[in-house]
Amino acid sequence: MSAPHIRAAGPADLDTVLAFWRTAAEGTSISDDRAGVERLVERDAGALILAERDGELVGTVIAGFDGWRCHLYRLAVHPGRRRQGIGSALLAAAEERFVALGGRRADAMVLTRNKNAHHAWDAAGYGPQDQWLRWVKPLTG
Repeated sequence: MSAPHIRAAGPADLDTVLAFWRTAAEGTSISDDRAGVERLVERDAGALILAERDGELVGTVIAGFDGWRCHLYRLAVHPGRRRQGIGSALLAAAEERFVALGGRRADAMVLTRNKNAHHAWDAAGYGPQDQWLRWVKPLTG
């Protein structure tokens, strides 16, 4: 099987990405809407990375870098395309991006209940940091 084509998302991809996440991503967040993803792509054009095979979107990852830390979000692979190296290719692209930007350590947001994702992240060399707990506050009413 050929390697997926990896590229940064552009404004024309946003509706496709949002529909893809409804199929392939585990859960949603407050910013999983067109306006939120549009702001991401406008602010950091290389952060939303897509994997395509035969012209079809088969995977995504958000590789956000704030100038200090490297954050990974929305690693999602189409359910029918998992275990084909797509997630690994996306993570490799994200890590290359981080290194090019001067990043030194990447972290990932992974749902506690998503045990399949735990195995994938572990296989990619990531591990949980048990001493940290995420605290959140929605900024909109």
